[in-house]
Amino acid sequence: MYLASAALCLLPARAVLAQTVPTPVPGGVTAGIEPEDITVIGTSPLPGSGIDRDRLPAATVILTAHDLQLTGTADLLHALDSRLAGVSLNSASGNPYQPTIVMNGFQASPLQGTSQGIAVYLDGVRFNQAFGDTVNWDLIPDLAIERVAVEGSNPVFGLNALGGALNVRMKNGFNSKGGEFDLSGGSFGRIVAQGDYAARRGNWGFYVAAREVHEDGWRDLQSSDIQTLYTDLGWKGEATEVHGSLDLANSVLNGPGTSPVELLRADPRAQFTAPNQMANKFIQFALNGRHSFTDTLSIQGQAHYDYFQQRVLNGNAPNDSPCDDGSGLMCTDDGDPSTTRGGATIPDFLNGGPYSELDLQTTNTNGYGVSMQETETHSLFGLRNHEVAGVSFDGAQTMFTGSALLGGITPVTRVYYGPGYVIDEPGETVPVRVRVNDAYVGVFGTDTIDLTPRLSLTGSIRYNFAQINLADQNGGDLSGHHAYSAINPGGGISYRLTEWATIYGGYAEANRAPTPAELSCAGPQNACSLANFFVGDPDLKQVRAHTFEAGLRGGFAIGHAGRLSYDLGLFRTDADNDIVFINSETLNRAFFANIGATRRQGGKVHLAWQADGWSAWLNYTHTDATYRSGFVEDAGSNPAADDDGNITVSRGNRLPGIPLDKLTGGVDVRITPIWTVGGDFDLQGGQYLYGDEANLTPRLPGFFVLNLHTSVQVTRTLQLFGSISNVTDRNYYTYGTFSPTNSVYLSQAPGATNPRSYSPAAPIGGYGGVRVTF
Repeated sequence: MYLASAALCLLPARAVLAQTVPTPVPGGVTAGIEPEDITVIGTSPLPGSGIDRDRLPAATVILTAHDLQLTGTADLLHALDSRLAGVSLNSASGNPYQPTIVMNGFQASPLQGTSQGIAVYLDGVRFNQAFGDTVNWDLIPDLAIERVAVEGSNPVFGLNALGGALNVRMKNGFNSKGGEFDLSGGSFGRIVAQGDYAARRGNWGFYVAAREVHEDGWRDLQSSDIQTLYTDLGWKGEATEVHGSLDLANSVLNGPGTSPVELLRADPRAQFTAPNQMANKFIQFALNGRHSFTDTLSIQGQAHYDYFQQRVLNGNAPNDSPCDDGSGLMCTDDGDPSTTRGGATIPDFLNGGPYSELDLQTTNTNGYGVSMQETETHSLFGLRNHEVAGVSFDGAQTMFTGSALLGGITPVTRVYYGPGYVIDEPGETVPVRVRVNDAYVGVFGTDTIDLTPRLSLTGSIRYNFAQINLADQNGGDLSGHHAYSAINPGGGISYRLTEWATIYGGYAEANRAPTPAELSCAGPQNACSLANFFVGDPDLKQVRAHTFEAGLRGGFAIGHAGRLSYDLGLFRTDADNDIVFINSETLNRAFFANIGATRRQGGKVHLAWQADGWSAWLNYTHTDATYRSGFVEDAGSNPAADDDGNITVSRGNRLPGIPLDKLTGGVDVRITPIWTVGGDFDLQGGQYLYGDEANLTPRLPGFFVLNLHTSVQVTRTLQLFGSISNVTDRNYYTYGTFSPTNSVYLSQAPGATNPRSYSPAAPIGGYGGVRVTF
């Protein structure tokens, strides 16, 4: 948002909750002023279907553009992690712009192989990519975000909203004004240049935002380069508003991934094997609009087209090694001769090695969709009633290619070098090329009726249909036709006990159809790597989630001392036929499978204090995520394997990667009329490593991290800002798994045998910048 004055620049931090500090929301309504105050929440992904939050039977929080910019440049990921209860981040890739968000025990990640369970929308357009439901955070222009609504489970948000949804509203020429330019940089070679501008001329509004990011990183071969451009052109009349937006993004992200713990002790910057690169290109054009027939009846709609290209390079330990029969050939793990294209055998071309494998994949997706809904607020049987009904369609055509090369490896940095041989081993690894056509249809409705001035009843329902067709372009067995459908109901009540307290409770169902990536890698006989090499295997069942939640929220003033806002919530989600990525007997390979039931349950506490010149907040989350069904999987590199090389997951074992407890908080203080200082902290408990679903080895260590930030409003239009992250220079890790340490020679740690492998977070870092507003 435009920082028009020193006072506005120095407003204390806040997350918008019901009855918090005054904050503009769509429609000219202001949140935080009692008794008329309301916080408007969208009851569907499309803009324009708002209702005050206190009438909804689910946990919902809004982050504003100001919240995203507290530490300097706009940062959606840090705001979600630090300011919200129920959210945490982990990074398997080791790149700061590629984390996995864990929300209510479910995940939204840019990495294939992650069980996705969060739906993400940008101005009503589904942002989960069609091929694997992945979410590429680097493609979202943070500066152009006007607000983010973090929604609890609601069937109206469609497929994948098992643990909830992130509903992002972008800036435009009507909800923003003026502009800014930021230039900042600091540790690890970070340089960020970004700016935006909004203008309105009569009925026309225009907005543009651009960003350039470069960062060298704090580990070997770690770097990030991101460019984004977002524009919106809108027209607004008395009853009609129409917007056309264009989102362009390009990124090249190098993440060193996890490294064995003995290697990290010898050299904290070291990566295990390389390269590990993801390059994305994204174009999206969207039209959205609304028309009000009366003061109470309106329609909203959107249509969009997008193109997404992703190229992945992934260096790995080899699955092939020199045969031990003196033949001078390479052999698979089964002892069979390794083959390349045409069935030719691969010679031991490096005379004993060392060897490595380079996995390559390319995904090209053309996506498109439309949705439309009507919203009406009227009297029903003399009672206030708000209803929304609509339909949506999303389609995509994807061409996926994947191959693996066998080549050499550099002795110190462990980087693949070629040209090498293409691996073509039927039953093991083969080049793939598959065309995917998918279509998703939704029909939904929701209604909230006030039975009394204090008691609101909400009911929701959605029908989802998914059609996924795969056609193998290489004549293999990838071809298949898959269809899924589900009817998901939801409902609940909210009761305003007093002006400062509202109690709510609700139930919601959601489903997730298997993605094309999962359907192509759904059996143990021919598993795929994290770089996705697919085979034809049995159908997967869709995941069905059943969520109960209840809570108490509100806020009250304490004399002239300030105002306390609070949000207390309990939740339980039981998922049937959950899909996980299971280790196979082949090194670096796994497959997707339905493993039965899982449960995520827990509690969340959010407290926020707002006073003249300062503010503070505190969040606590307890998430107990467990398997409710047992299964057996290959142990991979897990040292706790049984005599058969397996681990047995039992009912009650905790899901990996999800911390049991997390406490975050922060404070912002206006020292003088122009100088503000603040900080935030993250205290997080340990989590089980990925690959230890049976909970047989020690958990990843917990950690405490402290961050500080400050800003000085030099003039009305010039601001200086700075921040220090990880002030105590704590060595900590957000993600852990097991690596085949014995398969690759570690020159920095010769003789290393411990397969535990961590992704180190950033050490202490200092950043500073300047912001000019106009």
